[in-house]
Amino acid sequence: MSDAETGPVLYAEDGSTWWPVAWGPVFAGCGLLVELLTPGVVNLAAWLLLAGVLGVAAAAWVYARRRALLVLLTPTLLTVGREDLEIARIAAITDVGAPMGVPVLGGGFTPPKGMGEIPLRLADDRVVLAWAKDPAALLEELRPLLVEP
Repeated sequence: MSDAETGPVLYAEDGSTWWPVAWGPVFAGCGLLVELLTPGVVNLAAWLLLAGVLGVAAAAWVYARRRALLVLLTPTLLTVGREDLEIARIAAITDVGAPMGVPVLGGGFTPPKGMGEIPLRLADDRVVLAWAKDPAALLEELRPLLVEP
């Protein structure tokens, strides 16, 4: 998805920052520091290996969160998780109820923990649930893009 296809980004939630990748190497560095300050053998290779393994594991976790919890709004497209919804398919965002069993955008049976629900009525009269950490801000950006009756 490029800017030429979708236009400027009006609202974005990344899902996660990259700073948790530093946790493992920092903890391993603390362990190495303790080992350097105490008498005995220093296991530099083990601490470097541990720092690398923890860093790679955290990078995989952050990458997955950034893909699964992405919320992105452009003038033509709403991306929720790994699912794209064309704005032209959205018929209403106000006075839309969310019946039991309504499909959740981005996959899953419920919105992710900590996310607010946003029921959307589609042009084919189906209701789906979008979600965001700040649903009010997303609705504020989404409202001008829709032509509701």
